[in-house]
Amino acid sequence: MNTTNRRQFARIAFHAPADLVTSEQQQEVVVLDLSLKGALVRLPVGHKVAAGENCTLRVRLGDLDASIRMQGVVTHVEGLYIGLACRNIDLDSVTHLRRLVELNLGDPQLLERELSALIADE
Repeated sequence: MNTTNRRQFARIAFHAPADLVTSEQQQEVVVLDLSLKGALVRLPVGHKVAAGENCTLRVRLGDLDASIRMQGVVTHVEGLYIGLACRNIDLDSVTHLRRLVELNLGDPQLLERELSALIADE
């Protein structure tokens, strides 16, 4: 995978199953990392998506009924790995995501800086 890092939001390692829905298909994927603005996921062997394709990602949070659901677009494809940019996320999902980022960053000031950048980016 390309190691160039142009991200302004911290990504947290988060290995979890998820569902990826596109206009063509629904498939189970594995989320490798998450941020306030997107995700990196691994597709199953034999499945493909194209850069620019709209999608919905639903990340299941353990045994809870809770999930993170974001609508987005595929920004890049590298083999089985795809990057997604979040375009829309509901309040419950952003609350769960914020808590995950907060727990993983370990520094409330970093989280506040990221949230400020997210609001400025809108």
